[in-house]
Amino acid sequence: MPYVITCGDEGVQINEGTRIAVVGAGIKLDGFSHIVKGLKKVLGEDLRIVASAENDWTKQVLELNTFEQADASMQQYAEAEADKEGLLYSGFLPFADPLELEHDIKGHMVRPKGIHIANKICFTLAGGEQVYNLGQYLISADWVSEVDYKTADKLIKTQVEFYEKLAGEKLEYIFEEEGPLGEVIAEKNKKLVQKVLGI
Repeated sequence: MPYVITCGDEGVQINEGTRIAVVGAGIKLDGFSHIVKGLKKVLGEDLRIVASAENDWTKQVLELNTFEQADASMQQYAEAEADKEGLLYSGFLPFADPLELEHDIKGHMVRPKGIHIANKICFTLAGGEQVYNLGQYLISADWVSEVDYKTADKLIKTQVEFYEKLAGEKLEYIFEEEGPLGEVIAEKNKKLVQKVLGI
């Protein structure tokens, strides 16, 4: 299954492909190129990126008034990130039935419109999302052992702080340790994330 960078919004569901979750698909995320480089080291060069509907991160960082504006802007920015980072741009995930996108990706948005229902943050450690769960925001930590600690610390904390602000509360942290990268890499990534979170 091809790997696709997309948002960690709990509504994003990838039906064909493996989701690598980065807040706002990395758009305007300071240090996103470090994540991409780390991912390419562990997963290979053949990565995709997709935009998603009703994206809170995009709306906030681009200071937009509506989600319609965010939907249009996110597609433009995701395509620009694809060019900049050497990714394949696969398209846009709507609130609709699963949609066939480019480069062997299929997916859609499944949470209720206008509502966030996640109550935890899940960190993937060994090769992206293996099991979809509507109750959690997702953050890829598959790359953290490939960058320096200061970079990992900043990028993980930025995403956690955003999702907790969105939720209006401190969230439970869980880990998805299964995946194609195996338990040695998963454990290494987990220890680094736990150090960042102070748990």
